[in-house]
Amino acid sequence: MALPRVSFILLLVIAITIIVTLVAPTSASNEPFRGTYHRVLSHSPRAPLATCNKYPRVCAAEGSPGPDCCGKQCVNVMTDKLNCGKCGKKCVYSEMCCQGECVNPSVDKKHCGRCNKKCNNGGSCVYGLCSYS
Repeated sequence: MALPRVSFILLLVIAITIIVTLVAPTSASNEPFRGTYHRVLSHSPRAPLATCNKYPRVCAAEGSPGPDCCGKQCVNVMTDKLNCGKCGKKCVYSEMCCQGECVNPSVDKKHCGRCNKKCNNGGSCVYGLCSYS
């Protein structure tokens, strides 16, 4: 009987710790807006979301996916496949975004297999591998 009671109390303590952590105010150094709190439910009508179209500083915050704002989301247009080089420019399935350009890493000599991997003099890129012939 003691083991189920201890397990229940332990789970209760863990749940309370998680809730307090999510609802507690953040430190001023990491939060771009004073008085803003973490939201347990992001779609809560009481707590509007801080989107980058209204608050561009959100994208400059530490931990942001990127410095650019596209469609209310922070992205990096130099590497984002759905916003490559500019907002809304999508790369096709076989391409990836390297330095703001859609490239095919299977055949591109400047981005062979991954971004910025150049094939040596005279080498070609086949299936993402440089041939050094």
